Amino acid sequence: MDAAFTAEQDEIRRTVRELLARHSGPEDIRSAVATRDGYDAELWRRLAQDLGLPGLALPQEYGGAGCGPVELAVVCEEAGRALLPSPLLATAVLAAPLIAALGTEEQRTALLPEIAAGGLTAALAVPGGSLSTALGLTGDLTGGNWAGGGRAGGVQARPAGGDGAGWRLYGEADQVLDGHSAGLLLVAAHTGGFPRSRTLLFLVRTDGPQAPAGLVRTRQTALDETRPLARVQLRDTEAELLGADDTADATAALAVTGRAAAAALAAEAVGAAASALERTVGYVGEREQFGRAIGSFQAVKHRLADLYVRVQSARSAAYYAAWDPEAGGLALAQALEALHVTTAEAVQLHGGIGFTWEHEAQLYFKRAAADELLLGPVHRLRDHAAQRAGLFGGGPGERDRAAEQGAAGEGSSGQGPVGGGPSGGGSVGGGPSGGGSVGGGPSGGGSVGGGSVGGGAAERVAV
Repeated sequence: MDAAFTAEQDEIRRTVRELLARHSGPEDIRSAVATRDGYDAELWRRLAQDLGLPGLALPQEYGGAGCGPVELAVVCEEAGRALLPSPLLATAVLAAPLIAALGTEEQRTALLPEIAAGGLTAALAVPGGSLSTALGLTGDLTGGNWAGGGRAGGVQARPAGGDGAGWRLYGEADQVLDGHSAGLLLVAAHTGGFPRSRTLLFLVRTDGPQAPAGLVRTRQTALDETRPLARVQLRDTEAELLGADDTADATAALAVTGRAAAAALAAEAVGAAASALERTVGYVGEREQFGRAIGSFQAVKHRLADLYVRVQSARSAAYYAAWDPEAGGLALAQALEALHVTTAEAVQLHGGIGFTWEHEAQLYFKRAAADELLLGPVHRLRDHAAQRAGLFGGGPGERDRAAEQGAAGEGSSGQGPVGGGPSGGGSVGGGPSGGGSVGGGPSGGGSVGGGSVGGGAAERVAV
């Protein structure tokens, strides 16, 4: 693993940061969230056509740039710094990878080039209002209970019948990110009843001249207006199955997408935390009390130094997760915690002005609170990561395999209960120099209790 950014990645960061600095300031944000779509359509067009951001991680044969998760994390970090209200997260991070993974060649050819060009936005609609559970970050996807589980509630799917292929959806999904404005909905629905109970993904096009029959989309009041949410109601709405047939493993695809998305989401949270910290450092250097800047007081310096360490550790974790998606849940937990603590301290250190509607400090604080509601909470992200690793007997077979490796002495120089690799220093050492409770790769210094994931070589990325 090379922890240094490439020249191309640095150029992506510089270009995106410069464009957002000009067009996504605090007043621009307030104007954008007040629009019907909840974002600046002209800025989104420029991000798509000039920079190719919606298709950054899509294959080149579908109009994308063919970049990897690190480049996507770089873009998401810069979007987080600017608190950019845009369809980037819902479209490029969540929906597009699912279409690429499960869609037929015909579906990929029809949808992905349009997404890459910025002409089509998409949203993932999951029942229950728990995006983190649907992505396998805070709960088990097996059984499909989160999607209705064959019971009342959730979204149910049934074949349309007749000669023509197709499906009908009935139910509703709350807290759908960008669900009110997206031109394409990916709806997770339960089908099959008790004998063949399963969860599948369906496509509902909403960008036609008329809305599909039975579809009602209502923009909800959101804590963070830069994260517009909607309620999607489906009343016998016509839909197309994503994939060739109903044997596709949608839950596995959601889990894979969730782990990859967690790295991008963590990078975005780190960007917001870093920006809030920078603004706070600038403010305490200007505000005076007792004839001197409050930033010169030792107590304030200590608080800012602690925040800096917290943000940089989370940044290292986020880019480690971009390299190893298995660490995505832990990286997201650490980034959300860093964002929450940093923005709360930012409000405090700004004094009375930090509580006002006119100041941007409240925008960062609301982003922190809303992200944890949508993607967390932090303790559940960590608990599920521990269960998957088998630390508490929750991971299928993981604990037994780890115990066998430990008994056989496979972890040379293993310092923890189970040494899983050379110099594996944690409870489950997953790779060379794995120094944390869950070591996932080279220099993996992660910890379930909140420490950095990838605190070794990956720490160089944060410098």
